[in-house]
Amino acid sequence: MTEQRPLILISNDDGITAPGLRVLVEEMSQIGEVIVVAPDKPQSAMGHAITVSLPLRLKRNFIFEGVEAYECSGTPADCVKLALDKVCKRRPDIMVSGINHGPNYSINVIYSGTMSAAVEAAVDGVQAIGFSLCDFSHEANFEYSRPHIKHIVETILKNPLPYGTLLNVNMPKTDQIKGLRICRQAGAKYAENFDERKDPSGNTYYWMTGKFINLDAEDNDTDLWAVENGFVSVVPTKFDLTSHGVMQHLKNIL
Repeated sequence: MTEQRPLILISNDDGITAPGLRVLVEEMSQIGEVIVVAPDKPQSAMGHAITVSLPLRLKRNFIFEGVEAYECSGTPADCVKLALDKVCKRRPDIMVSGINHGPNYSINVIYSGTMSAAVEAAVDGVQAIGFSLCDFSHEANFEYSRPHIKHIVETILKNPLPYGTLLNVNMPKTDQIKGLRICRQAGAKYAENFDERKDPSGNTYYWMTGKFINLDAEDNDTDLWAVENGFVSVVPTKFDLTSHGVMQHLKNIL
């Protein structure tokens, strides 16, 4: 009797036709049995939004030869919820999300649809990893990231994370990756402005602009530092947002 291959669930936020998703499917197919449930259109920066007032639609897609794949009308979190409840015939051994076109380091993890798909799996107790490449281009080169992705997934399959923790992995845009760095999430924020403009009918609309500000620019233990210096950043991430260190202080003052 042959040993059953690991079941790997894949999703993303760039949509089912994104090149980064195809690379992830190719790499994961070497490790186990793959099921894909991904958005039918780009869903970047959707965060952990879920669909509650509209029907969700799921359609079989044959874009990946030999891989069971579906496109979903909902958000990345919707995709994972539907996959776990309706698509997967057995519980996935691991869920991987991405590969995102663009970084999800630092505060971006809050906005990321890629990471929210992974978080949704982790909430359900499934091992989960979100992968991102620091290159927004549709023609981004994922080749140098492949061995690191495979290594990380195989390692976590053999050494599961505790419940409540998943990995946020960001890969630098370089063909000279120096290795992996286990990091903390960098402190950062967006200094945003909203340009006020007029449409052809004279109606006012607003276009968000601004810049990213690294609040930990002097530190060398963050995900931002790692990718800027040629390393793959690996951040153990929790979805429990409780500030445990402040609890006693609040008990004392309230």
